[in-house]
Amino acid sequence: MPSFNYDEAFSRNVGWLTRQEQTQLRHGRVAIAGLGGVGGIHLLTLCRLGIEKFHLADFDTFDLVNFNRQAGATVSSLGRSKLEVMIQQAHDINPGIEIREFATGVTPDNLEEFLENVDVYVDGLDFFALQIRQQVFAACLRKGIPGVTAAPLGMGAAVLNFLPGGMSFSDYFRLNDGPASEEPVRFLMGLAPARLQMGYLADPSTVDLANRKGPSTIMACQLCAGVAATEVLKILLKRGPIRAAPRGYHFDAYRNKLASTWRPGGNRHPLQRLAIALAKRRLGL
Repeated sequence: MPSFNYDEAFSRNVGWLTRQEQTQLRHGRVAIAGLGGVGGIHLLTLCRLGIEKFHLADFDTFDLVNFNRQAGATVSSLGRSKLEVMIQQAHDINPGIEIREFATGVTPDNLEEFLENVDVYVDGLDFFALQIRQQVFAACLRKGIPGVTAAPLGMGAAVLNFLPGGMSFSDYFRLNDGPASEEPVRFLMGLAPARLQMGYLADPSTVDLANRKGPSTIMACQLCAGVAATEVLKILLKRGPIRAAPRGYHFDAYRNKLASTWRPGGNRHPLQRLAIALAKRRLGL
């Protein structure tokens, strides 16, 4: 069996990257919280980009309901730690990667350590993990760490970047502007102001925000991994345009549409307030 060689393994990246840029990526440090739907594919995509330093957090295990979309969900991984399985897959791509493990997930107690010396944070948390998500992005803001979120919606991906000196996660989403029961609606509407996914939802009864349930697809997760990795590349290399909140974009493969979004004031924008009100009425909130 041939031995692993970093330069050869990732040589096909060169061309779209210079050799110097590939080295820069190799030494970038990325934190990913959550290794399920999008988080696991984020990790594998960034590994294949040649990034070698990661902080990874997840406390969950694989279950049958994960099979439709999660990179690590297989018969052989049922009941196993998502963190353990995904680290094994990452090491199979690049034996030289360095990983700091957070097996209890990201929490207020380990948040400082989780983000220590991190260059970029990539959000892979469960949609409904809103409290810790706010805390992670607030810590990123304090530490000057760029944060990337790519939301898998329908058969597409909606992307928002939160950069140092720009609009914060808290100011954009305004999750605390209403009762706790409204937070998932405010988060969903903020993620995807263009709402491209809503036009082809085949069974609306499957969206049950009150009980933390909703449909998902593998296509959306894979699209998210591609666009999020591209954002990470641009941030680490300081190359190419980066749309930062309150600007974002949403690509939907089913509808063959790309929408560039701009919501000054985030969820305070009049169009957002209207969208949230209509969603609340539809959901009986």
